[in-house]
Amino acid sequence: MKAMILAAGRGKRMGRLTKSVPKPLTKVGNTTLIEHNINRIKNSGIDDIIINVSWLGSSIINHLGDGSSYGVKITFSNEGKNMLGTGGGIYNALDILGKSPFWLINADLFSDYQIDVKKKLHKDDLAHLILVDNPDHHPEGDFHLKSGRVSISNDAMPLTFSGISLISPEIFRNINEKAFPLEPILNEYASKNMISGEYFKGNWTDVGTQNRLKDVKDEIGI
Repeated sequence: MKAMILAAGRGKRMGRLTKSVPKPLTKVGNTTLIEHNINRIKNSGIDDIIINVSWLGSSIINHLGDGSSYGVKITFSNEGKNMLGTGGGIYNALDILGKSPFWLINADLFSDYQIDVKKKLHKDDLAHLILVDNPDHHPEGDFHLKSGRVSISNDAMPLTFSGISLISPEIFRNINEKAFPLEPILNEYASKNMISGEYFKGNWTDVGTQNRLKDVKDEIGI
């Protein structure tokens, strides 16, 4: 099984911190956010990782190298200056990812969610989403979860998509564009009952702002 880390974003909400350092290389203690996620992927038993880069991508490539120092193999999908979006970035890397489902993680997450390499998608499902309680900055949530099924209806309490998921490459089978977000595709197939999910109540933070970075540091006592 492979994993992909989305690391191409500009990180504008981090202000001056990301003008010269890409957000994935933001440090929490002695470890950058992206290294935290690489280590968690490695500890799950996955050692083949694809990372897409764009904004200050050379800094990420130079910092991580081929992954050997982390005990993994890293392949970069370099989008240059033309960011392709969360969906387009994955679509652009499908030749590297192959035809089997893969774990997808946002580079700016700080979480103790345990990736399950034995997890399989249900028949006809195209994704499995990890959902969390709605954070203060996103109180409306993204999806609803009922009996392990993800939907966009309001028949259950809304939850937020964590940025962690198991994705089938088949989810992009009807795509005819290069740059696009992932969220509308997830919404489409959730409305068709083709996405499963689980609720995670452990530690999770989307480190999208300086305040949230401070919260993570305070949480772990830095």
